[in-house]
Amino acid sequence: IHHPPAIANPMNIALIGYGKMGKEIEAIATSRDHTIGLRLDSANTIDNADLSNIDAAIDFSVPNSAVNNIKACLSVKLPIIIGTTGWMKNFEEVKDLCIHTQGALFYASNFSLGVNIMFNANEKLARLMNPHTSYNVSIEETHHTEKLDSPSGTAITLAEGLIKNLSGKSKWENKETSEDGSISIISHREGNVPGTHSVSYDSSVDNIELKHTAKGRAGFAIGAVTAAEWLPGKKGVFTMNDLLEN
Repeated sequence: IHHPPAIANPMNIALIGYGKMGKEIEAIATSRDHTIGLRLDSANTIDNADLSNIDAAIDFSVPNSAVNNIKACLSVKLPIIIGTTGWMKNFEEVKDLCIHTQGALFYASNFSLGVNIMFNANEKLARLMNPHTSYNVSIEETHHTEKLDSPSGTAITLAEGLIKNLSGKSKWENKETSEDGSISIISHREGNVPGTHSVSYDSSVDNIELKHTAKGRAGFAIGAVTAAEWLPGKKGVFTMNDLLEN
């Protein structure tokens, strides 16, 4: 895979979560001349960590520790990039804390450039499909068995994009549903699949499908490291839209 070139200002990065994704981020970060100054996992948590010499933290941990990790970083004004999903019910609380501490938080349901292009295409396609009520829309996603949240944050983002642009849809359900205002999200957990997402419009005469298939974890890691390079010096809550528009 083509790795982006090394940059002029090497950083000292904390990795929160040191599973397969953390190791992929480490490989990308070190190839770009950054240092991994701290590696945290379930046995070595942020509560006892020295964050004083860290320039940015990247969190790909687990949903039930994500909010605590964010709070710990914001409390010492450490920019944090969070790729963990499944914590968004606490978003308003986290956002308020970020503003109060004048900290910097970057979150995404998916750090892949390709997926973020799909998010954009999903909304455009939904606007085109809105008048055509003979089509029923649904979402399908497949991930590795280690993924703890279901549906994926990416599938939820796709569903939100549909709800915003399809006047007949007002909610999603993580099951097959025939309810008029609902969007079905069908989730599969199998093998070592990095992530596949599809949005399907089905009618009696044809099927239109928008699909993204990740070939590995490198695309997510490159996005996360790029966010870590972009975030320091900024204040507020940012997403991939902010990064891609710059």
